Order: sequence, then C-alpha cells, then structure tokens
Amino acid sequence: MRRTKIIATLGPATDKPDVLARLVDADVDLFRVNYSHQTHEDHERRVREIRTATAARRLEVGIIADLQGPKIRLQRFEGGRIHLEEGQRFTLDSGLADDAGDDRHVGVTYQHLAREVKAGDKLMLDDGRIMLEVSDVSGNEVHCKVLLGGELSSKKGVNLQGGGLSAGALTDKDRADLAHGVKTGADYFAVSFVRGPADILEARKALKDAGSHAGIIAKLERAEALNNADQIIELSDAIMIARGDLGVEIGDASLPPVQKRLIKLAGDMDRAVITATQMMESMIDNQIPLRAEVFDVANAVIEGTDAVMLSAETSIGMFPVQTVAAMARICEETEKQRITRVSDHRINQRFERIDEAIAMSTMYAANHIGARAIAALTETGSTPLWMSRISTGIPVFAFTRHVATMRKVRLFRGVYPIHFDITHTDPLEANNEIIAELRRRNIVERGDFVIITKGDLSGRRGGTNNMKIVQVA
Repeated sequence: MRRTKIIATLGPATDKPDVLARLVDADVDLFRVNYSHQTHEDHERRVREIRTATAARRLEVGIIADLQGPKIRLQRFEGGRIHLEEGQRFTLDSGLADDAGDDRHVGVTYQHLAREVKAGDKLMLDDGRIMLEVSDVSGNEVHCKVLLGGELSSKKGVNLQGGGLSAGALTDKDRADLAHGVKTGADYFAVSFVRGPADILEARKALKDAGSHAGIIAKLERAEALNNADQIIELSDAIMIARGDLGVEIGDASLPPVQKRLIKLAGDMDRAVITATQMMESMIDNQIPLRAEVFDVANAVIEGTDAVMLSAETSIGMFPVQTVAAMARICEETEKQRITRVSDHRINQRFERIDEAIAMSTMYAANHIGARAIAALTETGSTPLWMSRISTGIPVFAFTRHVATMRKVRLFRGVYPIHFDITHTDPLEANNEIIAELRRRNIVERGDFVIITKGDLSGRRGGTNNMKIVQVA
C-alpha cells in the first residue's frame, strides 16, 4: 500500500469527462482547490463532483482550500507582453492604471511597495526569470535597472529577494474565499505567504468565527517565515513547502537543505508535511517524467514527507491521470527502500500525554513483532497522526465514526481511514469486528498479528489509553 499521499490540484483539465472519476480511482488522497484562479461556482461544482464520485465508491478524500494570500503581481501591459533588455530602465508604479503597462513602466498590485524597498534591493519577476535592481524611489514609483532581461507578460508575480515585504497573510479576498471554503466543506485551509505565528492565529480565529474545525496548513514561501518556522509549525496542523516563491526569495540553491530541515522539524513536532511545486512539471505536456523529477519525488519520500503535490500538472496539464500514476509508481518503489522504514522519532523524549505514549508504544511493538496491521480507534485522528511520525512499512488504519476525521487522516503518511462507529457496537465485540473488517478487505489473514488501540470510554476525544495485540484466528 502506498504510504506517501498524493494531492492533485483541480482545474480545467479535471473538468474533462471522466477525469475526476479516474483520479479518484487512481487513489488521489486529497484534492486542492486553488482560490487564486477561477470562480466560486467553479470550485463548488468540482467539490460536488468529487463527493459524488467518492460516495459512489464508498471512499472519503480530503479537500484543501488553498487561499491566494497577498500574492504581489504586475498589472496588465497594453499589448499583453513586453521584452526587457539588460541595462534598461523600468518602473513599477502602484499608482498606474491597471492596463497601462508598456516597455517603460507597469502597475503593481501592492500599494505599499514603494515604502518598503530601497536602492540596491533586487526584485524578482515571474519566478525569478526577470531581475530588477531598485535605483531609487519616488512617490508610488519604484525606478529600476534591468539586471536579467527577457519576455515579460501581464500579471506575473513580484518577489523581493531575501524577503521583507509586510503584506499580511489574509486579504479581504481570502476572507471571502475562506467563508466559501467552509460552506463547501473543505477539510484543510492552506494559508499563503505566512510570515509568522500571528498569521496562523488570525486564520485560526477566522475559521472559528466561520464555525469550521478544518485544519490549517501553513505555506512556507517567504524568507522571513524560515526564521519563525518553529512557532509557525507549532500553531499549524501541517505545513506546505511551497518551493516556487520560496526559491525566488532565498535562491534555488538553498532550497534542498531548507526542504530537508523543514520536513524533519515538522516531523519532530508531530505535524504533517506537504512538498509542493514543479514536482512533475514536464508532464504538463509529456506522458513520462524527467529523470530529475523522478529523483525529486523520491528524495522527498526518503526525507519523510507525508504528501507530494501536483499543481499545473493536473489543473491544466494534458495528462493528469498519467501524472498521478507516474508519481504513485515513484513513491511505491521508493518506499521499498529500508531507509524509509527506520526511525528514531522521539526515542529519547518524554511523552506528556497517555494517548501519545500509547501511540509510540504501539509502533515500537508493531515493528518488533512484525505486526501485519495497526487499528487505531480514533475520534479526532490524533493517535494515527502520532503513529504516522514513525517510519514503518506497517499500515495504520484509522477506525472512526466521523467523516471529517476520515478525510483529515488522508493527509497522514501511511494512514488509511475506515468507517467504524464503536458507539453502536458492544465494546466487548469491537476487537472481533475490527479484525473481521480487516479480513474482509484482505488486509490480514489467519496467524497475522494486529495491534488495536482504543479508550476505555468509547467516543471520547483524547481517550486512547490501551493497546492490545491480537493474533488473527
């Protein structure tokens, strides 16, 4: 069973007949709704189609609502695009009309840009394909010299090399999109361009005010977020290593060690990790990946990521189903390597909670007796999350009565949800019913060891306090 989870982004490519259903059949774990593009109606229709497809298959998948955040973009050029030459003078002007750009100047969406940059700063346009150096600032105008030229089209992104722009993580648009995501039943909200812990607290309050208990994914794509990574991770349910804008701000050569550090840090803090951006980029137009992309996905798996994400590859690409199949194949082959199945997670640390101690003890026992499966009865998904922090080849099945928990745990490495309502079951018969369900799914057979965790008081949050080793009769 593939332990690394796959996230596919929805878009025009997934609107084609049968594509969504085929992606569900290809075992996509979560779908990403990208609020940077298209309308609420488009997103709502796609989520409805996913729920229809999964209901027909008696499955549950997670939905991630990805908020746009304060993405700083150029406004429009009169002719759609221009060409900049090295050494040329060019101005970014937040006071310019939205469609008045030409080869001398262009508008920019961030009204405070001129206040926050100074002579000598470097601005990266279009993911670093164009580089400008600020020469001076006058009013709303940022006058620049072109250091790296090329073709530039409307609405491309703008980053300050090294970070430091003060735009808050939640815009008015994000608040409207968040309300819509709550309405459509999103399981996670991804907060873009997080700077520090205050951004996560703000998003958490907005979700609470909207009546949602969805998880929060902090997208780490600003240089300054790296300085606050511990606090951001602690306040979030998961992180996304968004390598596009992050690479522009810190430099592409710095990305590999930063990715490795963030994956380990999040794992140590019992948080899930998504690795994202350009993982299978060439498959937008081709049916097979580049060898470099194969290594990229495999390295993320080896480093311990919970999930790998596809963006344009599935939202606008020509081969979304083939891309998911290729990514799954890479993950499965990499997971056969011993390095992905060994762990020293928290081996020398004290456990403050009984349910966490049970989770860690279960994984130790399972790995040392060769258990075939672990069955964790759970209300919130916390116990399976802790279990998933241990690298192992043993599958963890989250038995839960809550649909929201079933969708939530789809993000956790090596965890698979099964609907099971223990409140409607005789507690003395629960173990037998769990084993029967695993046998029905051809997961275990006679003689296999299964470890079951649950609480004395069924249906109680945070109540896991016992572990039982069962041999299938």
